[in-house]
Amino acid sequence: MIIKLNKQIGEEELEKIKSEILKNNENVRVVVNESQNEKILGIIGENKNVDVSSIQENSNVLQICKIDEPYKLANRKVHPEDTIIDFGDGDKVGADKIMMIAGPCSVESEEQIVEIAKRVKEAGATFLRGGAFKPRTSPYSFQGLKYEGLELLKKAREATGLKIVTEIMSSDDLEVFEKDVDVIQVGARNMQNFDLLKKLGKSRKPILLKRGIASTIEEWLMSAEYIMSEGNQNVILCERGIRTYEQMTRNTLDISAVPLIKKMSHLPIIIDPSHAAGIRWMVEPLSKAAVASGCDGLIIEVHNNPEKALSDGKQSITPDMYDNIVNQLKPIASAVNRVI
Repeated sequence: MIIKLNKQIGEEELEKIKSEILKNNENVRVVVNESQNEKILGIIGENKNVDVSSIQENSNVLQICKIDEPYKLANRKVHPEDTIIDFGDGDKVGADKIMMIAGPCSVESEEQIVEIAKRVKEAGATFLRGGAFKPRTSPYSFQGLKYEGLELLKKAREATGLKIVTEIMSSDDLEVFEKDVDVIQVGARNMQNFDLLKKLGKSRKPILLKRGIASTIEEWLMSAEYIMSEGNQNVILCERGIRTYEQMTRNTLDISAVPLIKKMSHLPIIIDPSHAAGIRWMVEPLSKAAVASGCDGLIIEVHNNPEKALSDGKQSITPDMYDNIVNQLKPIASAVNRVI
């Protein structure tokens, strides 16, 4: 339920309305959001005992609307303005500049990750992706360098200034990630690991939440809701392709997710064209389509020697290819009033 209020309502009157809502309703939360033209109270949780008629009598209440969707905090009706995640040093997600994340699927060595970091930064990336803990379909595949990989990512950050984006596999590692990582990624396989999501909701770090392998958009938003309901509002959604009957690509990129999310939610959304197709040459056209659709960022796998990569070499592009793609994306970004 949302309550639209007079923009000029004073704090005392606002508190009266909040008290009325919370009276005998221990299972609700009240959030206040302010747009250009109105203040909005969002009632989150079971609100069947809220006395709507009593609230409507207040002259500062303009309208009371029920929210039918199960996701509340992630809903644009509760938060009309776009969420912008500000890193405090000029880098923002959800603003005019497109978030450019690039790097290898897996951290393999100091020489590899530092070299790639330098090259993608020269091309325009501001965030470095790299897997230290790797969820693999086969237990016999390379599982990542784990804590050593995190240390190597930190060295690459020291050498370039790029922020680290890497995937967490277990809440046991959250303390380390809080200290060492700039953006914590939740992979597709963990999108509905609700215990992990709730613990990440108590984190102060931005969370990059990848869409599940065969998840609906509503299920994806509900996973974001798990994080937000615990207090962390800094969620970045990532569309990375979903499993369909098509077998010519690794997954099927749901480009329609971008305008749908923009309509339904205030959270920023980025695209992963590498995992979507699983094919190197398709990264370029899918990146162009993603930017044209209005996405807030791209996360692209870049490797200095894809043929010898320890994971996902077939979908990884070289630093030269990344540089070329970024240059081709600039006029497309400009056409949709964004910059790279």
